[in-house]
Amino acid sequence: MASNPLVSQGVLNRLRGSIVIPNFPELNITASFLGKEGIGLAFSGESVTYIDTMAGQVTSPEPYIGVTLSVALLKTQSLSDLFKQQMELNALLGDVTVRSDAITLSVYSLVNCSIKAPRDLRFNGEDAVFGVTIGGFYNVNSSQWDL
Repeated sequence: MASNPLVSQGVLNRLRGSIVIPNFPELNITASFLGKEGIGLAFSGESVTYIDTMAGQVTSPEPYIGVTLSVALLKTQSLSDLFKQQMELNALLGDVTVRSDAITLSVYSLVNCSIKAPRDLRFNGEDAVFGVTIGGFYNVNSSQWDL
């Protein structure tokens, strides 16, 4: 008898996504502070650079790649003003930990983060989002340090 080829597809939990900023715990973000867009994590760059040679390519693993966090804070919550004040005082945040909406995906530990900019704001009474962009980098290819 053949086994069932279907694999459970799992569950996403939109309330699980969060951001922890150890240097500024008052800026920690959970689902209650987020608009429907939630948290986005974008990577810039590649984990390996390919260098052309006469007969092929040489690989050069990168030690890090850049990241951008997009956070849809609610401007109706005081946390959005705390981010505004932090950017006005000192935009540097340090390390940041990002938890996804799936229990099967381990956390992302981001390094040397800062508040890059708020997104465009609408004050027309129809947009509850205070969008914040956070930049930093993500370490990859950690086995290189063991050489």
